[in-house]
Amino acid sequence: MNSESGLSHTGIGLSALTAVLVGLGHRSVGYGSYSDDHPDELQVVGLAEPNPERLARCALKWGISAERCFSSAAELAAVPKFADVAINGTMDDIHVETTIPLLETGYDVLLEKPIAKNAAELRALAVAAERTGRKVIICHVLRHAPFYVAIKERIAAGEIGEIMHIHSTENVSYHHMAVGFVRGKWNRREVNPMMLAKCCHDLDLLCWFKSGTEPTQVASFGGCHFFTEENAPEGAGTHCHDCEIERDCQYSALRHHLNNDWWPFYAFSGEATYEAGGAAPDAAGESSSEEEIAESRRAHLESSDYSRCVWRCDNDVVDRQSVIVEFADGCVATHDMVTNSARATRRLQITGTKGEIEGDMITGRIVIRRPAATDGEEWVEEVITIGEGEDMHGGGDRRLVADFVKVVRGEPHSLSTTELSDSMNSHLIAYAADKAMQSSTVVTLDEMR
Repeated sequence: MNSESGLSHTGIGLSALTAVLVGLGHRSVGYGSYSDDHPDELQVVGLAEPNPERLARCALKWGISAERCFSSAAELAAVPKFADVAINGTMDDIHVETTIPLLETGYDVLLEKPIAKNAAELRALAVAAERTGRKVIICHVLRHAPFYVAIKERIAAGEIGEIMHIHSTENVSYHHMAVGFVRGKWNRREVNPMMLAKCCHDLDLLCWFKSGTEPTQVASFGGCHFFTEENAPEGAGTHCHDCEIERDCQYSALRHHLNNDWWPFYAFSGEATYEAGGAAPDAAGESSSEEEIAESRRAHLESSDYSRCVWRCDNDVVDRQSVIVEFADGCVATHDMVTNSARATRRLQITGTKGEIEGDMITGRIVIRRPAATDGEEWVEEVITIGEGEDMHGGGDRRLVADFVKVVRGEPHSLSTTELSDSMNSHLIAYAADKAMQSSTVVTLDEMR
C-alpha cells in the first residue's frame, strides 16, 4: 500500500484512486462527480480554486477539510503529495503552467483540452511528463463516446481496409456560437484560435483513426464574415436587454440564458444562485424565492458580457473554417467547422481500400458500406445505431474518467486512451491550420514541432 495516497499497486483488491480537483469549473467538477456513483473507483480528497465561494461550495459537496483546500495549483503543488491524481480543469491558457508543478510533485494528471496554446508549451509539457515519469491523459472525450468507439473498432478490425480519405464536419449551433465564441471567453484568437478551442476534438479523431501514421502538412481557409458590426440588423442595440428587436432575434441572450436556460454554466459561472443549485441561503439562513432568483440572474446577465449584441462584440475568431491534412502514407483528411447551424451535430465519412463508413453523431446512425461481391448489386451495407449518450459528449465524459482510473491503476484500458504524444498531433494541426489560414500557405508539421 502506498502510504502517500492509499493506492494499492499489487493488482489485487485495488482501492479507489484519490483525486485533487484543480480549477472548479464545469468540466473538472463534472469529472470529479464520477466519484458520486463510483466511490470504489474514485474519491475526491482535495481542491484548488481561487474563487473562495466556489471552493467552499465544492468543499461542502465532497466533505473536504480546510487543510486540503488550496487557492491555486501552485499552492497545492507546494505541499507533499497526498492523492494519486490531479484532475486539471483550469482555464485554457494556464493548463501547462499549472500541470508541470503537479507532475513534479508526483501526481498523474487528467488534463482538460486544449493542452496548450502553442507548440512551445506543448513541448514543455511533454518533456516534463517524460522527465517525471508521470502520466498525462488528455480529455479528448469524443474518443470515449460509444459512437466513435464503434467506428474505431471497425477500422481497427480492417473492415474497410486502409484509410484513403476522411471527411468530418462539426456544425456548431447558432446559440453555442453566440454564447461561447462571440460573447464568451473563447471569442478572441489571442486566447485560442477557434480550430483549437472548438475542434481539437475533431482533429484528434482524425489522428486517432490514423494512429501510427504522422500528419505531414496542412492547408486551411476561413474567416469571420458573419458576426460583424456591418451585419447588425436595423434596430439592433448594444445589449439584448436594451434592444428593440430582441424578442424576434435568434441570438437573444434572454432566450439563451433565462427563458430556456440552455447555457447556464457560461453566463452564471460564479453566480451563487446558479452554482448553489438554486435557492442559496442568505446571511440569515433564509432561502431566496423563485422570483428573487430570477431577478438576481437577470441582473447578473445584464451586467455581464453575455448580454452583448452578437454583431457588436469584440470577437475575432472565425465563424467558418476548413482544414486539409495530408498524412505520411498519402491519406488526406478534411475537417469543416461551420457555425450558425440550426442543429448542432458532427458528421463523418471515411473511405478505405475495401469500403467506407459514414455516420452522424447526434442520430447515432453509422453505415458501413462495401462493394458487392456478386452480380446485380453495386454495394452491400450494414446500418447500426448507437443510443444517445448520457452527457453532452455522447457518453464520453464518464467513460473517459473510468479509463483514466484504469490507466493509473495499471489495469487493461480501452483503445480510446493513448499516450500524450498521440494527443499532441491534433494540436500541431490546429496551430498549423491557423498559420496556413493567416498566411495563405501550406504549412508542414515539421515547422510546428
